[in-house]
Amino acid sequence: MKGKTALITGSSGGLGYAVAEGLAGAGCNIVLHGLEPAADMESQRSELERRHGVKALYLQADLADPAAIESMIGQARDGLGPVDILVNNAVVRNFGRVEEFPVDAWNMALAVNLSAAFHAIRLTLPGMRQRGWGRIFNMTSVYGFRATPNRIDYVTTKTALIGMTRAVALENVTGGITCNAICPGAVYTPGSEVRVERMMAEQNIDRDTAMRRFMVGKQPSGRFVEPQDVAAMVVFLCGPASRDITGAVLPVEGGWLAS
Repeated sequence: MKGKTALITGSSGGLGYAVAEGLAGAGCNIVLHGLEPAADMESQRSELERRHGVKALYLQADLADPAAIESMIGQARDGLGPVDILVNNAVVRNFGRVEEFPVDAWNMALAVNLSAAFHAIRLTLPGMRQRGWGRIFNMTSVYGFRATPNRIDYVTTKTALIGMTRAVALENVTGGITCNAICPGAVYTPGSEVRVERMMAEQNIDRDTAMRRFMVGKQPSGRFVEPQDVAAMVVFLCGPASRDITGAVLPVEGGWLAS
């Protein structure tokens, strides 16, 4: 994939940055995205270039604003060339019962988790069609298949992304472009670490016990999914062996959906 450009939204850390590293390792030039100022991301950006010998760019953009998304796509094109691989990973999360859920939080979740993916796809598709090649990924979740209480925004938007994936896939099935949804379970990220540490403090338990309790009712493997494994799935789906895999929802969740 040397010379191709990949844009990963929500890639200032965690799973998004792991996907960026995986694609950089495969030779892609990388556009990182986040809300942090560029100065705060310089070490991560330069590390991608140093370790993998690719070009990397960081763009700050509020994905709740369609104009900001359009500007981001334009800056990516001007800086590294047209986007060949799009990974819609950015997400916001809120917690609360339906009747108590803040309307502003609901609207933000629809904008960032769902509409931002639509806008990024519609803005990058014409170039992919012109070049006859493209890879689009929507990061969904096990909660795109099953619900959990107090997560109305997350469950709804992750479910909707699956429908978007299928529609985009069918519209481009003969154009050398694939669109797939990656369905991670509980991935070990800085956010997961915060929740594990909070459980350790609140329940006065050690890390191993906290990890096991965190997994109760989740993936039967009893362990977190490693971000690098999700990244490896994305890299594989960019390769020639995956050209007929499109419109798929691909779980990486330790058997959670089978249980």
